[in-house]
Amino acid sequence: MLGIVVLLITAAVVSLVLQGRRDSMNEARARSLSVAEAFAHAPGIVAALDGPEPTSVLQPLAEQTRIETGVEYIVVTGTDGIRYTDPDLQRIGTQIDPRYKEALNGHGFTRTYTGSRGRAVVSVVPVPRPDGTPAGLVSVAIKVETVNKLANPSIPLAIGSAVAALALTTGGAVLVSRRLGRQTRGLGPAEMTRMYEHHDAVLHAVREGVLIIGPEHRLLLANDEARRLLGLPADAEGRSVTDLGLEPRTAELLASGRVATDEVRPAGNRLLAVNLRPTGDRGGPPGIVATLRDTTELLAVTGRAETVRERLTLLYRAGARIGTTLDVATTARELAEVAAPGFADCATVDLADGVLRGAEPEPPSGDVIRLRRTAISGTGTDHPLYPLGRVIGFVPTGPEAFGSSSGHTWLVPDLTTSEQWRQADPEQSARILEHGFHSLLSVPLHARGVILGMANFWRAENEEPFGADDLSFAEELVARAAVSVDNARRYTREHEMAVTLQRSLLPRGVPEQNALDVAFRYLPAQAGVGGDWFDVIPLSGARVALVVGDVVGHGLHAAATMGRLRTTVHNFSTLDLPPDELLGHLDELVVRIDQDEQTDGGVPVTGATCLYAIYDAVTGRCSVARAGHPGPALVLPDGTVEFPDIPAGLPLGIGGMPFETVELEVPEGSRLVMYTDGLIERRDRDIDDSLEQLRQALADRDRTPEETCDDVLEAMLPDRPGDDVALLVARTRTLDPARRVQWEVAPDASAVSGVRKEATRWLSDQGLDEEGFVTELILSELVTNAIRYGSEPITVRLLYDRALICEVSDCSSTSPHLRYAATTDEGGRGLFLVAQFAERWGTRYTERGKVIWSEQTLDEPEPPPG
Repeated sequence: MLGIVVLLITAAVVSLVLQGRRDSMNEARARSLSVAEAFAHAPGIVAALDGPEPTSVLQPLAEQTRIETGVEYIVVTGTDGIRYTDPDLQRIGTQIDPRYKEALNGHGFTRTYTGSRGRAVVSVVPVPRPDGTPAGLVSVAIKVETVNKLANPSIPLAIGSAVAALALTTGGAVLVSRRLGRQTRGLGPAEMTRMYEHHDAVLHAVREGVLIIGPEHRLLLANDEARRLLGLPADAEGRSVTDLGLEPRTAELLASGRVATDEVRPAGNRLLAVNLRPTGDRGGPPGIVATLRDTTELLAVTGRAETVRERLTLLYRAGARIGTTLDVATTARELAEVAAPGFADCATVDLADGVLRGAEPEPPSGDVIRLRRTAISGTGTDHPLYPLGRVIGFVPTGPEAFGSSSGHTWLVPDLTTSEQWRQADPEQSARILEHGFHSLLSVPLHARGVILGMANFWRAENEEPFGADDLSFAEELVARAAVSVDNARRYTREHEMAVTLQRSLLPRGVPEQNALDVAFRYLPAQAGVGGDWFDVIPLSGARVALVVGDVVGHGLHAAATMGRLRTTVHNFSTLDLPPDELLGHLDELVVRIDQDEQTDGGVPVTGATCLYAIYDAVTGRCSVARAGHPGPALVLPDGTVEFPDIPAGLPLGIGGMPFETVELEVPEGSRLVMYTDGLIERRDRDIDDSLEQLRQALADRDRTPEETCDDVLEAMLPDRPGDDVALLVARTRTLDPARRVQWEVAPDASAVSGVRKEATRWLSDQGLDEEGFVTELILSELVTNAIRYGSEPITVRLLYDRALICEVSDCSSTSPHLRYAATTDEGGRGLFLVAQFAERWGTRYTERGKVIWSEQTLDEPEPPPG
């Protein structure tokens, strides 16, 4: 035994010597590195290295620092390794060991080298410029010999201490052996060790508190669990249980000495089940043994189970409430409302601007992601958080954050101790703390590897900070919501594309004309774009066509079909067809489109409707036909509202049945209201009730078309419509009788000169003398053609509107056509001249024949409406 003690003391002495030398070496490394770092970052070092004479500036500083710090040398070099300073002046200008290049990468190092001055501890660090590039190197060395001298004086002291310890240990071992022999009654060390291990295992490993209380109620023994449960002081043994600062009821029970079974007593914030049994019943020493069991932990386990149940319920609610719409902002608000109150006292959701617009989210280009506050829940109006719509910069990296590389969950259990959180906006952070917020959990909304935004959960009234369990729940909740947000974003993108396509296919404005004062509104559907459309098309003879149509369904197909039909109507309108004939041609076209679509496996155009009206500003009459579309409303100048009876006709594409045109007398100042079924058809309202509501919205007031549109939409659609709506309101005007003239022409070539004279005289009365020559030429050609090829009666009409309109009508259905006459031809140049001098010309057919017309652009300002 004594030999082991000697061996241990010898090993300790050797260890002390080696440890002393090791500590000296560590001190030398730290000392050389700190001197090198301090000198490299000293003011003026970079300027001196970049200056013309670095040695003259740095050599005195290096020597002064070397003497004051006691190092072996301080060598300053350039980035090429050439010495600028050295205690040996002859070495200045030479190059140091090439291994210096390792420090040029920005990382200093400390190593032991053997050089010309012997073995030494050397530290090499770079001298950084402000932009981070190295300006040079600083090398500081301390000799190993000097290090060893620091450790040698402690060796004799260690040996002397070891000899003294050996003597004391030998004497003490003899005395202890005799004492133990008497007290253990001859038990050996193995038996004593086994007894102690059993006693310690039973006393301290058990999950119940154990107290042994002796006579006079003094505490003889308390295991670790009892100390923890009762909060006993370190010197509790030997003191009375009534003097240990316990709860009075608990101390009274422990001092009672009676038998007790599972009696519950308080101990701080715990409830303990106390059992008391006497120790002297079987011949033991007198006293009481008490066992303590913490019942609050059972309650805590029950509470944790309840918390898990609540979290699962909350996740179930989130699945039912989040993503009920395909609107990004609404989905974000649903996430915030599910989380607060409940999981958090306040929840905010911040999304990238691109996500709100439906664009593909982009990865952050720098350290900060720009997000816009989209939803807040769980706070009043006086909260200090950023308001809705505010752009916020979120830093996705930092020492307090953890998560994936594309975005981090940020857990801040205590906001008062987080410097990183305060640095972003110190003033805002102070206001948040003053309001009582103390814990923050920010979780990114990830979708397909990119960040859509952040969900932030705050606690104020709930004193418990966010922990690891809260983190896992928040990530699960946000992950589910992120899928809904991304679905809404993708829908928004598709919806915006469809709306953009649809709006590109709709009129951008109203064409210039004097027959009607027109206003329009188009409202896209809440669920998606549809096929509603409208148009205003100027026609010949101071007439205007009004068109409203609808393609049943939603989406890109409906919008594209609408564009095709609108283009087709434009093309057919150039033929100046009556409304019923135009709808007939349109119906045939839709039938052919359906046949082509079915052949290619496409979607047929089913459910397309159209209302087509032509208003004549000269006669004040309106011709209307419809194909399965709601009829127009007519508001007379006195405020009376009528719904003219117009045969409905079948929707476009069905074919087989003709359409019917109805002529309406429309007094000047009347309003013609045309609309799609989205305005009047609703699931919760009968169609007759809707028409009556529309009548009330239009009646009694003389309003402009713009005001009429606003009033109708406000009355009929207080909320965003479920179907898209097109509304067209046109107030009629008539052409001033003084601005129109008409003559009957005899079927004789000599009558042409009389027509020219009458036309010249009328143009002079209108102040259009400059138009006389061209007008005479056009009338001569048109009247001559009518006399030569047409049939009676022949009529000439001049209209002074935005342009000068010349019309020659006869009862023949023969249509003239433009051709190029040969040089030997005596005729064939009339219509060619008309086409050259007129802005436009054409032919339209009537019930009695045809009308050949031309329009001449006027140089004078536009005349006021008639």
